Amino acid sequence: MDTIDYGARPRSIINRPALRQQHDGLSVAIYIHDLSPGGVERQCLVLARELERRGVDIALVLHQMRGELMPLLPTGVPVVNLHGRRTLHDVLRLRRFLRQERPDILMANVDHNNVAAALATAVSGTDTKLVICQHNPISAGFHATVNWKHRLVPLCYRALSSQIDHAVAVSNGIAGELVRDAGFGPEKVSTIYNAVIGDDFRDRAAVPVCHPWLVQKDRPVFVTAGRLVEMKDHRNLLRAFALHLQTQPARLIVLGVGPMLTELRALAGTLGIDEHVAFAGFVENPLPYMRAADAFVLSSRSEGFGNVLVEAMGCGTPVVSTNCPHGPADILSHGEYGLLVAPRDSEALAAAMGRVLEERDRWPADRLRLRAAAFSYGTCADTYWRLFQRLV
Repeated sequence: MDTIDYGARPRSIINRPALRQQHDGLSVAIYIHDLSPGGVERQCLVLARELERRGVDIALVLHQMRGELMPLLPTGVPVVNLHGRRTLHDVLRLRRFLRQERPDILMANVDHNNVAAALATAVSGTDTKLVICQHNPISAGFHATVNWKHRLVPLCYRALSSQIDHAVAVSNGIAGELVRDAGFGPEKVSTIYNAVIGDDFRDRAAVPVCHPWLVQKDRPVFVTAGRLVEMKDHRNLLRAFALHLQTQPARLIVLGVGPMLTELRALAGTLGIDEHVAFAGFVENPLPYMRAADAFVLSSRSEGFGNVLVEAMGCGTPVVSTNCPHGPADILSHGEYGLLVAPRDSEALAAAMGRVLEERDRWPADRLRLRAAAFSYGTCADTYWRLFQRLV
């Protein structure tokens, strides 16, 4: 792994191109915050590998070089470490990178990083085309429950729209928000679904699972996966699971890490379900858990897309999801491929958890796998490649 340091001091810069220019074709820099174990970060790593296979010169540009996904960095892809303390500090360092390396495309990801990239592009004096990728909603209803700074994002997009050459949304709902709330013209916005199913998916899913509840299963097991944060609404899931246990025995395995772990453990104890719930933490390969589960459950209040739903379907496992903005309805084709229930409704979620076990025949494994195949690495990368070529 080649690491290029774009810290504050000029002498810290390695004096050679970050983009290798081994090809005469397209060069793309993908800018993300770090390598925390989230869907955005996984998507960018996948896209970097897939575009490189298509002959594109790729560099990964990180606000900070940190995170559990660092071992998954593609071999041979240069990594630029901006060493930013705050996202705003990235602007001048990104400007320096753009002026020195001059990639054809800068692809930025998520809210404040998108804004920083637009500011850097504006002051860089280069011909680099900026593509922002919006992975989460920007509507006032979503950001009112997150952080006040996020409420400024649509206004920033409007102010910097002339510096943004194209905006990619990971679901149709987010695309609509970019037009309605951020003021982008429809011709400037595309929906490109996430890359979830790769060539190695079947092999990764076939790895033996080691959790005792799945190895020696004596009752149905539900699995969920996601960061333990407010928007994933694991509180609602635990309450729904407690209701489900009143009618039939089951177990729940929660994959993921996050700041709400202590609170969620305490809630499981208060509900009297702690012996039936396992908080398994970060799992590098969650697919064997999904494959061995009886059903997968997503309880989010909001999703940009919902990669884990596709992963579970790719394993042939039935899914239950809240019908939250915006991705689940797209993935499940409004209920054709799984059960959708209202967010924040523990009774409805509990009822759906019971139904999905009783009606498994409605969703044969092969049918779920076929649907999941629509969200392949190749389909996603080809669509991005065509967009980049058109912009350049």
